[in-house]
Amino acid sequence: MGEIAIVVEYEVKPEYREAFETLIREHVEGTLAEEPGCVRFDMMIPREDDGRIFLCEVYRDEDAYQEHRLSPRLPILREAYQPMIEHPHRVIPCDVVPHA
Repeated sequence: MGEIAIVVEYEVKPEYREAFETLIREHVEGTLAEEPGCVRFDMMIPREDDGRIFLCEVYRDEDAYQEHRLSPRLPILREAYQPMIEHPHRVIPCDVVPHA
């Protein structure tokens, strides 16, 4: 079993953009510091600003991803950002294909 990547898409209300980015940066830092199974975690902002923000998270394996999903920080994060987003966020789990 190889690495698992998670792509998350948020559509952020314009008036909350800065607060949302700050909240996510703190979440990224906490995840990387507290979860050794998270090998990479990036926030991505499209060059054409349309209100969306993407996260790309890479976990060592399925167990590390499940550990993240059970993190006590996630319910707190979700409650904090709920009023900041337009729609429920999309989560797209992916298998990472190793380089040849």
